[in-house]
Amino acid sequence: MEARSLGWGGVAAVALATGLSDRTVRNGIREISQPDELGARQRKRGAGRKRRESEQPDILNTLDALVEPDSRGDPMSPLRWTCKSTRSLALELKSQGFVISSVKVGQLLKLQGYSLQSNRKTVEGKQHPDRDAQFKFISKRVRACCRHGEPAISIDTKKKETLGNLKNAGRTYRRRGDPVKVKTHDFPDKDLGKAIPYGVYDVATNEAGVTVGVGSDTAKFAAAAIERWWRQMGTKRYDAPRRVLITADCGGSNSPRTYLWLWELQQLANKTGMIFEACHYPPGTSKWNKIEHRLFCHITRNWQGVPLETLEVVVNLIGSTTTGEGLEEHAWLDGKLYEKGRKITGDKFGEISIKRHKFHGEWNYEIHPRK
Repeated sequence: MEARSLGWGGVAAVALATGLSDRTVRNGIREISQPDELGARQRKRGAGRKRRESEQPDILNTLDALVEPDSRGDPMSPLRWTCKSTRSLALELKSQGFVISSVKVGQLLKLQGYSLQSNRKTVEGKQHPDRDAQFKFISKRVRACCRHGEPAISIDTKKKETLGNLKNAGRTYRRRGDPVKVKTHDFPDKDLGKAIPYGVYDVATNEAGVTVGVGSDTAKFAAAAIERWWRQMGTKRYDAPRRVLITADCGGSNSPRTYLWLWELQQLANKTGMIFEACHYPPGTSKWNKIEHRLFCHITRNWQGVPLETLEVVVNLIGSTTTGEGLEEHAWLDGKLYEKGRKITGDKFGEISIKRHKFHGEWNYEIHPRK
């Protein structure tokens, strides 16, 4: 009666609430609708076979021990290093003397509160005691620059992309049965090389400039990308600012421990006459850099399922990326080959006009132009 009153979906709802099968509920509805056809027949006592968990009381504990061998049961379970599908779990239970099917295993897992779960990146490892304080310091400096009409940019290098007719993760709409055909193996092509996107994201204007390099991700390449953004976009958005705030992570070509990065920032400050203030996120927290979740994720979404065959394809896909919040992107190709392994001598390092902040000067500092 309850299933009939609920209408569409009532059978499934009653079956879920009572634990009966949907076939039993449908048979009950048919019997209520046609009571004369039942006759004088009486059901046998017991109303069918008992549940597997009632017949075999130990099956739930055994199943828990198989699914979570580290916390329950034998840590050397034969299923510890295998894919724990319902079929493999059913086979293992049968080998221990239980009578059960893979479908019933799925029902028991759901009853016990299990579901298919993917990995979640939440463990950040050892954290610096001033991690949150550095986040607040960066946020304070960004708000101050935006309030004074000075640029605050977030910089980083996106993952290097191997060029060629290779599989690219994701899917895109095409005619059914006509997918893009790519190579079976993802071996890199030495002639095509790799694309190195280096992004400069303007926090205040929600605009970005991405320089696609073909050589190595060096400090000189990073400084060239910042300079290109300033010439192509910054000069049009800001009227002779006194300083530029840079937020970045602590690794790669823009690492604060790299003397070459400080030297290239000094050359950039000398060219533009502006102060370049840098604030770095603590080690292990680069994912909180704004460019990661305001720019790079949208680029990946835009070119999903499209083979990155040439540099032209990479530049065009990056430049055409937009969002509903009004993100505007520009992309340029940098065909220079930057030298790797350059060293800064003591004399050159003495020419760097650096002023470190009192709060974690190794992360927060200013590079002033030299006359």
